[in-house]
Amino acid sequence: MHILLTGGAGYIGSHTIIELDKAGHSVYVVDNLSNSNPEALRRVAKIIGKEVPFVEADVRDRKAMDALFEANRFDAVIHFAGLKSVGESVAMPLEYYENNMNATFVLLDVMRRHNCKNIIFSSSATVYGEPAVIPITEECPKGHCTNPYGQTKSMLEEVLMDLQRADKAWNVVLLRYFNPIGAHPVGTIGENPNGIPNNLMPYITQTAVGMRKELGVFGDDYDTPDGTGVRDYIHVCDLASGHVAALQAIQKNCGLAIYNLGTGHGYSVLDVVKAFIKVNGVDVPYVIKPRRPGDIATCYCNPAKAKAELGWEAKYGIEEMCRDSWNWQKRNPKGY
Repeated sequence: MHILLTGGAGYIGSHTIIELDKAGHSVYVVDNLSNSNPEALRRVAKIIGKEVPFVEADVRDRKAMDALFEANRFDAVIHFAGLKSVGESVAMPLEYYENNMNATFVLLDVMRRHNCKNIIFSSSATVYGEPAVIPITEECPKGHCTNPYGQTKSMLEEVLMDLQRADKAWNVVLLRYFNPIGAHPVGTIGENPNGIPNNLMPYITQTAVGMRKELGVFGDDYDTPDGTGVRDYIHVCDLASGHVAALQAIQKNCGLAIYNLGTGHGYSVLDVVKAFIKVNGVDVPYVIKPRRPGDIATCYCNPAKAKAELGWEAKYGIEEMCRDSWNWQKRNPKGY
């Protein structure tokens, strides 16, 4: 299949290109580079042995998106593009709603008018809010999202569901990610946040490499075994392969399909820190800080549905995630 990746130069998108290529699909990337780097695509090209077709454009730019679809026939779109920081979204709600909602509205309208009605949407476990059950299954009711980032994902899921109900020609796959960490084992691509990291692993690796004085652990008074937040961390290469598996659902005309992508194991912040120190033999000084607004105590999934219907399951454990994250950071101490 010929796949368009919006936001494909980012952390998850760049790893997904490799898995799609491995599976025999061709890709085209559109990205405005607001939170990514074109060097990632150059390094992906070296890994897969071919150039990655790319246009620098904002998905909200209807003229640019129309031109892209006029010049190419896409079989499906994997929609990664969007602002993604929980904490930043609390401070900048209007920017998050405007960017994430409008980009998707423009994309869907352009897809519809060019008769491309297959989409895999990059959603999030944040749509469950304070989850009603742990581990979380796809049948778990969506909760009240505790931050605007999660709200945009939840609302866009509803938009996509309504679109598919109205026009059965659409195939919509909603992939609810848990917490991607790690990097490609070759160590040339990885997570490369702008400024102070919002996610745990790049904060750990930047502290270990000396870029940061210490790791901030936000809250140690949650109702968890060690008081720090528990999450379902998944290797980014496993997450990337989940998108390849999701294309099977589209090829079978799935209509609407929803899958959790996680390992099914919960690890606390301090579990991850200790695993990182153990695997890599480097120190990670940390300090306890107040809870961040919008964070919840525990969130991990039951990934059985993806295994049963797509034949997909995570292969890597927490130690491989920590090893590959450090391999990327130590080889690229300043990122790209």
